[in-house]
Amino acid sequence: MPEPLAPELFRSRSTPALARALLGKWLVRVSPDGVVHRHRIVEVEAYHGGADRACHANRGKTARTSVMFEPGGVWYVYLCYGMHEMLNLVTGPAEFPAAVLIRGVEGISGPGRVTKALAVGRALNGAAAAPASGLYLADDGLRVPRALIRATPRIGVDYAGPVWAAKPWRFFYDPSELVVRPGRRRARSGNTPA
Repeated sequence: MPEPLAPELFRSRSTPALARALLGKWLVRVSPDGVVHRHRIVEVEAYHGGADRACHANRGKTARTSVMFEPGGVWYVYLCYGMHEMLNLVTGPAEFPAAVLIRGVEGISGPGRVTKALAVGRALNGAAAAPASGLYLADDGLRVPRALIRATPRIGVDYAGPVWAAKPWRFFYDPSELVVRPGRRRARSGNTPA
C-alpha cells in the first residue's frame, strides 16, 4: 500500500531535483464519497525561486503568489487562461518561492486535464499536501531509473527570456518503458476502493 509522503520532505531539496524525484510517485485524490483515485505522476515542471523569470513569484509576493512563499508541502492552485486550474506543489523553505507543476499522470496528459479529472480546484490552494486535505502524494517504493527520465525546456515560458526559457526543467518518462522486477507487481493506476 502506498505510504503518504510527509510535507517536510518537500522543503529540503532543490526544486528541479525534487521534480525528478516525484516521477513515479502517486498523486492521490480522495473524493467526497470516500473513493480513492491514485495516478502515477509521469510529467512535471520545476519553477525555482524568485530569480526564475518563468516563476510566478518572479515579481515578488502578491495575493496570488503568497502561497508560494510558504514552507514546502502545500498546494498552489491557480487559474490559467481563465479556464484551466493548474496544480503545483510548493517546495523549499519558507520565503523561497518555488513549486513543481504536475503536468501529467499516467493516462492523463496536460495539467488542465489532470485537475479536471481529479476535481482539483482553487479551494485546495494553500492546503497541505497531506491525507487530511484529500489530495496528497504517496510512495510505494517504485523508482524511475534516471536513464528513462527525459529533461526538456518548460512549455509555454518564452516570455521568461532565452536563459530561463531554455532551462531543462520539464521532466517526464514513458511508463511503458519501466521494467518491473520479477515477483513484484506494479500497482495499477486508476480508481481504487477506499
